Amino acid sequence: MRTFGFPEFLFILEAAKWTLALSAIAFIGGALLGLVMALARTSDNKPLRGAAVAYIQVFQGTPLLLQLFLIFFGAPILGLDINPWIAAGAALILNSAAFLAEIWRGCIEAVPAGQVEAAKALNLKYFSRMRYVVLPQAFKIAVPPTVGYVVQIIKGTSLAAIIGFAEITRAGQIINNATFQPLYVFTSVAAIYFVICWPLSLLAARMERRQALATAR
Repeated sequence: MRTFGFPEFLFILEAAKWTLALSAIAFIGGALLGLVMALARTSDNKPLRGAAVAYIQVFQGTPLLLQLFLIFFGAPILGLDINPWIAAGAALILNSAAFLAEIWRGCIEAVPAGQVEAAKALNLKYFSRMRYVVLPQAFKIAVPPTVGYVVQIIKGTSLAAIIGFAEITRAGQIINNATFQPLYVFTSVAAIYFVICWPLSLLAARMERRQALATAR
C-alpha cells in the first residue's frame, strides 16, 4: 500500500488545471447564455419573459448533480456520444446561466428608473436602451456578485468527479483508493480549493465595500 506523500499531493495539485479549465468553460458559456436570459427576463415581450422564467426556475429548482446525471446518462439513450468533458461543461453552463441571469436581472433592475424613462423619452428601443443606457450602469453593479458567484462555479466542478471527470476531487479519490489515508488526501483537496477560492472571495467582498462607499457618496 502506498503512503500519502509529496508525489501524491502533486498529482492532486496538477488536477487543479482541469478544475480551472472547466470553471472557465462554465463561466464563459454561462455568462453568454445568462446574459441572453437576463435580457429576456427584463424584456417587454411577455412570452419571452415567461420562457426565461421557466428556464431559470427549472435549473435553480433542481440539483446540479441531477442535471449532470441527466446529461451524462441521458444523452446516450438519445443516441448522442458524450464524454465527461462535454457532460460536465454542458451541465455547469446551463446551471450557471440560470443563476447569473438572476444576478444580472437584479443588477439591471437596480439601474435608476429615471435613466430608463429618459431613454424611452428619447424613443430608444429596448436593445438600444440596454446597450447604451442600462447595461453600462448595470455592469458596474454586477461585477462584485459575479466574482462572488465564480467561487460557487469552482466549487461546483467537484460534482464532475461523480462521472469520472479528472478534476481535483476525482484526483483525490484516486489517491485515496491507492493510499487509504482519507484524512491527508481530502485535507489536501480542501486546501487546494481554499487557495483557489479564498482570493476570489476577498476580491468580491472588497468590490462590494467599494461599491457601497461609492453609492453612499
